[in-house]
Amino acid sequence: MTVHGEREMLPAVTKADGAKALQRFAAGFNKAKRQLDPELNPSFEGGALLALDQAGIKAAHALKPQGDPAYPALAFKDPHFTIPKQAGWPKYFIADAASNRKAADGSYSRWFLVFSRNGIKEKWRAVYLAEFAGNKAPELKTDQDGFAEAVPAGGKSGLAVDPGKLSRTYADYLNTGKGSIFASGPNTDGWRARRARDTNQPGARILWEDTAAGFPPVALRTTDGGALVFFSTFYHQQKTVSAGSVITVPAQLQGLMDGPVKKTSRMAFTTVSAQAVTVPAKGSGGKITVLNRREAKTSVKPL
Repeated sequence: MTVHGEREMLPAVTKADGAKALQRFAAGFNKAKRQLDPELNPSFEGGALLALDQAGIKAAHALKPQGDPAYPALAFKDPHFTIPKQAGWPKYFIADAASNRKAADGSYSRWFLVFSRNGIKEKWRAVYLAEFAGNKAPELKTDQDGFAEAVPAGGKSGLAVDPGKLSRTYADYLNTGKGSIFASGPNTDGWRARRARDTNQPGARILWEDTAAGFPPVALRTTDGGALVFFSTFYHQQKTVSAGSVITVPAQLQGLMDGPVKKTSRMAFTTVSAQAVTVPAKGSGGKITVLNRREAKTSVKPL
């Protein structure tokens, strides 16, 4: 009997293959960090995480073109795998494992890595990474066999905001502050307040614009009928300093320069921002809560 993976609801991956994907990620991550070669990242990362980490490697390479052979190796233990049943492509799953990296409270942080691939012949690549307070992720809904429920990106999600619309919804909120379905916090109204304070500085002005990103979101149903959703956005900054002044690009960003370093009074910065949020069920009256946000500047351009 032939099983058609494009039509049948099948587990996205076996736990054994999920463990291999996690090991492959760690090996690729360590090699890229030690060689500081951005061409290595696409072999084990994709989507928003690739954009974030590859930018970091480019910036670090400019500071250490010889690489960083003393970089402490990333290692994982106690891995868990959250695997949904899915039909068609792309497929995805979450691997969460205790890392040997310490969190702000001194405990070792669990990394929650979302792996995805677009076809049976592709390698699994990590597309999102999140860390949660207390190393506790939202409780995900599972069936009697322990498989999670993938939430569609479109109109059948049953969520207050469909995963496919979250990028635009979040960007619009950050731009305007209007019609917020987002809970108060450091990455919502708190972030808008910080921007308002930073807009006008002595001798300088900073403008922001947020835009939707094209990286596919990933969503899994939670036990309360909502979902844990990973998605991404871009935000753009333009900094202008007063006449006669110039902007100094920090050394750690010079590897991201679009063109040669030159004296200028205006500079544009592009940043990729990846969020892990809980989205309530439609009609529940709840709000979207941002649990984790990771960002990295990906472009610096003199104007």
